[in-house]
Amino acid sequence: MTRITVLYDGKHWIEPLIKSAEWSGDVAQPHRTLTLTISNTLNGKEQAVPFEVGKEIRFYANNTGLFRGIIFEYYISDRGEAVITAHDENVYLTKNVDTRKFTKMTAGAILKEICKAFEVPVGSVANTGYVIPKMNLHGTTLWDMIVTALTETRKQNGRKFSVFSKGGLLYLRERKEEVVRWHLERGVNITGASRSLSIEDTRTAVKVEAGEEKKRSTAAAKDASMIAKYGLMQHYETASTDANKSQLDQLAKQRLKDLAKVGEEISVEALGNVEVIAGTAVYAFESMTKLAGGFYVTADKHVFEESAYRMDVTLSKTDDLPEINYEEAA
Repeated sequence: MTRITVLYDGKHWIEPLIKSAEWSGDVAQPHRTLTLTISNTLNGKEQAVPFEVGKEIRFYANNTGLFRGIIFEYYISDRGEAVITAHDENVYLTKNVDTRKFTKMTAGAILKEICKAFEVPVGSVANTGYVIPKMNLHGTTLWDMIVTALTETRKQNGRKFSVFSKGGLLYLRERKEEVVRWHLERGVNITGASRSLSIEDTRTAVKVEAGEEKKRSTAAAKDASMIAKYGLMQHYETASTDANKSQLDQLAKQRLKDLAKVGEEISVEALGNVEVIAGTAVYAFESMTKLAGGFYVTADKHVFEESAYRMDVTLSKTDDLPEINYEEAA
């Protein structure tokens, strides 16, 4: 049995009021979210606890801290039925918009500069390697700036990085091969599953161009076997005017590697496990949907309700991360 405890504003333990708790995350977002459904009255006339937006809330399962964040929304009805929505500190990356110019900086250095300017506490930041020649971003959230820088890095060196929050600090780590520790299996802990396959977003050829109109450089890459199987579907993009032919060739090859694949989305409902969250890897086995092997968790929702604890997870064969391509202003 999983025992949950919740501390509000550093002084109120509110688990007697809780009807259900939902703890969730997605690799497309920098933050995790806690949603509490509570009965916030003891006499039907007054609130048991006067919750305020902006206050801190902490969430524990079996005395292990899972979440620390800020209340962003509080709803209550005349019957005392209430809902609290909180996000961890990384949410501030999505709440600030700015225009900034970066020159000859790595994605890690860009992240540090952004966080320093907006007073976002930072832990360790991985060395991302690739030095981005220049990037001018206008009216963009801080999160989109970071994702754009990480996308440009991945396009050049194929390395993947992810942002996460721990102990109130923002961290950037490299996504390498995950050690798979957990199994999801029908008849053991899977209670439901579904799977879909799609080539809607598949591209079997890539063309990249850079430079002025009269001095245009071009690089191309094709996957002959994918073209034979699914048809010719070309992706086109422009690169920085500073990119040389070698960089264009590398970019085209990397983009083809990223795009020449069949899209797959898998949803699994299972008995809860707090270790299985977005960004981790699992083995999954389910005969009807032909699930077999290792998968990455791209989104998760953990629901604690009375004595029951379950989770809904979205799985992917590929380690997909959010992507925003940089387009130089005309």
